[in-house]
Parts: sequence; structure tokens; C-alpha cells
Amino acid sequence: MDQYLFYFKLVTFLLCVFIYRYIYLSMIVKKQKVKGIMIYYVDKCISDEIMIPLKNTFVNKKHINFIIDHDSDVYSVNGDKLLIKFRKNVLSKNNINLFYDNVINFAMTPTSNRGSTSGSKSKNVLNNPKIMSNILGFFDKFSPKQKYLMNKKKMRNLLSVRETRFNQDYYEQYKKTLPLIKEIDRLYETHIPENYKKQKQKANQTPFKIDGTSFTTITTNVNFTTTIHKDTGDDIEGFGNLTVIEHGEYTGGETCLPQYGIGVDVRSTDILFMDVHEWHGNLPIKLISSDAKRLSIVCYLRYNIWEKTKHKTKKFMIKHNKTVRKIKST
Repeated sequence: MDQYLFYFKLVTFLLCVFIYRYIYLSMIVKKQKVKGIMIYYVDKCISDEIMIPLKNTFVNKKHINFIIDHDSDVYSVNGDKLLIKFRKNVLSKNNINLFYDNVINFAMTPTSNRGSTSGSKSKNVLNNPKIMSNILGFFDKFSPKQKYLMNKKKMRNLLSVRETRFNQDYYEQYKKTLPLIKEIDRLYETHIPENYKKQKQKANQTPFKIDGTSFTTITTNVNFTTTIHKDTGDDIEGFGNLTVIEHGEYTGGETCLPQYGIGVDVRSTDILFMDVHEWHGNLPIKLISSDAKRLSIVCYLRYNIWEKTKHKTKKFMIKHNKTVRKIKST
């Protein structure tokens, strides 16, 4: 009996090791270097069923076995789906500094509009934790305060697309952010041409966009650790991008695809293109210096803006914006 018990325990142990490796460790099936770029082919190491209860929980280090900090392309195991394209030191330091100097004060405005992405389980936005997440460009929803004032003023049937408060109140600073946004757009076209073409076609059909780009909207986050989620609201035919601007010293904050066990350490002047319709989130950020800031920048086209405003004229946009500006924004 002791011998059977020994083998039972051994088999159980080996099975647990196998399950742990299957669930939590990245599965790099193949890798090769092509013209200085590391190409990885990866398989899921967490099943779709197990990922569901992980939604809106924070990424744990046990989920991540491999952190990318070098020029890399990451594909699904069969090579039929691009997951990540990461390039280091490709953005202009001048454009980075110009963007940071003109945005950082606004970007640090506390908000409670990120809901479950911030870890909140409340449906009441007032109960959400205050985090520093804000938007530039255009948005396809009015704020609660705008809705209240519109109702009070009996403003009916107003198209629910608006300039963000940053554009309205800080237009000169907004203009100084454009060199970096346009640089990101050019890199998007270079590295992800098929998705870029489809997204740019939509952007060209609406005046409610960031001029000269395929984007309608920019989200900025300061020291914000997001939970595991999939992006919604963006153009499904597009491809996500992330830029980070560092100030002071910190560790962590790596952007991760936990289902594949992979994270990416994005730093100043780097750019990450990723499939934001896969599960993703950040590892915790640990501030080393008291003034440390991790400003992340996400540029995208909001599908509903395009859907609501495609084929609208620039004249219509100017008139609409004037109407919306009469409503005090939040």
C-alpha cells in the first residue's frame, strides 16, 4: 500500500506541475531572429474558460513568465494572428517632451470614469476609485453634468459627439501635442499597414478627428494600473498602440497579455502595437522617486464617432462644436 501511495503522490505532483505550467507559464513554441527583430510564436497558457473569472482582476506576476524589452513581433502559435509588435527608441525625444509638458497637468486630473478597469465593482460612477485617466480629441458620450444641463436647457436631439474639455479649454496646448500624435500615426501606418488602411478610410469620412491622423481620441493615464480587460468602443478593424513617457523613477507597469504569459516593458520613445481585443492589463507600478510618473498614451478611433458622423461636413462640425461649447463641460 505504501508503494501505491508513493506513486499516487508522485503522479499527483507531476500532474500539478503540468497544470501549473499549462495555466501560468508562457508557451513560446518557436522563436527566431530576422533582421534584428525577435519573432515569437506563442500559444495560450490560460484557457478561455479560466480567463473569464480573471476579468477585472489585476495582473499577477504568476501570470507572466516572459517580459519583452527588445524589438519583437509576437504571433499566435500558427502565425496567423499578430499579437504584439514592439519597437524601442523610435519616437522623437523633442515630441515626447513637448507632449508631456503640455498635457501632464491636465492628465493628472482625478477622474472616476474608468469603472471596472480600475478594479471597481460598483455600477455607480461616484463609487469608483479616483484615478488619473483623461481624454483628448473627440468623444461619443456627454458627461453626466452636460446631460443634466442639456436637459435643464431643453436641448433635444443633439448629436452625442463632443470635443473633450482639453480641446475646448486648452486648445493651444492641444496643438502642441499633435507632433507626437502624428508621429505615432506614421509608425502605425509603417508597421501595421493593413489595419491602418481600414482605420484611416473611416477617419477620412468624418471631420470629428485629430487632423492628419487615423485617430479621433487619445486616452492618457498617469500611474494607472489597469485590470485585465478587452478594449471596447474602438474600431474593431484597427490595431491598438501604446506609448509611455517616464518622469522620475519607477518599476513595474509592464503591459501584459496574461493569457499568453507575456508582458512588454514600454519606456520613453518606445512604441507598442498590440491586439487590444485580447485580454490585457498592467503589472503593479512601484514609485521609487516621489515625483515618479508613468504617463501612458493610447491613440485610437472610436467607432461610434465614425458611425454617427461619417459624411458630415466640416461646416456641420464647426456649428455643432459651437453649440456644445455653450454647455459647461466637466
